[in-house]
Amino acid sequence: MNGASLDDFISNLAGVSLIYADPDFVKDKRFKTIFPSENANLVVCDSIESLKKIKSKNKSAGYYKKVVTNEDLDEILEASKEGAQFVIVDATDWKIIPLENLIAKLQTSGTKIFASAKNSGEVRTMFSVLELGVDGVILSTDDLKEVENSKSNLENVLFSLGNARVVEVKDVGVGERVCVDTASIMVYGEGMLVGNKSNFLFLIHNESIGSSFTSPRPFRVNAGAVHCYTILPNGTTKYLSELESGVEVLIVNNEGLGRRSTVGRSKIETRPLRLIRAESDGEFGSVIVQNAETIRLVSKDKKLIPVTEIKIGDEIVAYAKPTSGRHFGMQVNEFILEK
Repeated sequence: MNGASLDDFISNLAGVSLIYADPDFVKDKRFKTIFPSENANLVVCDSIESLKKIKSKNKSAGYYKKVVTNEDLDEILEASKEGAQFVIVDATDWKIIPLENLIAKLQTSGTKIFASAKNSGEVRTMFSVLELGVDGVILSTDDLKEVENSKSNLENVLFSLGNARVVEVKDVGVGERVCVDTASIMVYGEGMLVGNKSNFLFLIHNESIGSSFTSPRPFRVNAGAVHCYTILPNGTTKYLSELESGVEVLIVNNEGLGRRSTVGRSKIETRPLRLIRAESDGEFGSVIVQNAETIRLVSKDKKLIPVTEIKIGDEIVAYAKPTSGRHFGMQVNEFILEK
């Protein structure tokens, strides 16, 4: 906390439920401290002997261990068997492999795993180890930005999706479309929000279904023409033509829940295109996509409609809101008219 006052630090703790602090350094009553004392409700131990002693007094206890060797992992497993409600794993050099081993061995034990991290990137990694992730992360930092970034990285975005009525469908000749191959497997109902306008985006479904002539590709969204917008995890937009390997995009399901994914590859190819225009609560929007059976939108009853079969009057899932401007992908309050 060297870089900010205590009051500033506390006021910026949105999303942080607990401060793990050394009571010798933090005397402020606004902090809940966890330390071995006769009055503590929850005790963190650093030896098996002290853990046994605390448990014999019917107190809740956790276990802290700095992990350097396999013997340290064995000690953590022993602490779990002795009744530790949680373990704090401080792996300074090797982080991923030790945690993978612990998660695999403790997943049915009831012992929670907390990992240490020094920045928001490590926080995100810890929560995704072995898919299950750890139960919690202790972030050691005096940089408020790292706290904010950690919270932002872990949040799932929720969109208020609605139904839009198709008012026009027409072929618009040949152009370039973008196929987005992600590093994630998508399931039925998931796709990307894409549109010609940033305030009116259509849910373009992934290719997990396949067809008689193509194999399923659940990592892929054949998203739309190069000029179309898609929304990113931080709330900004990018043109589909700007997506490349390593860029994070949002995968959104038909309930509006978004999750992050990384672009593995982006393919731009010349294909026949089709325009679909729709209306929702007085807002009009459109999208240009490849004219092919494997590109599908989602109907209001959550069924898939190939763009080759869509017709005027169909109701499809979209994200629409009042018009606002965009400056390099960032929303700004200014007059704008897009057609």
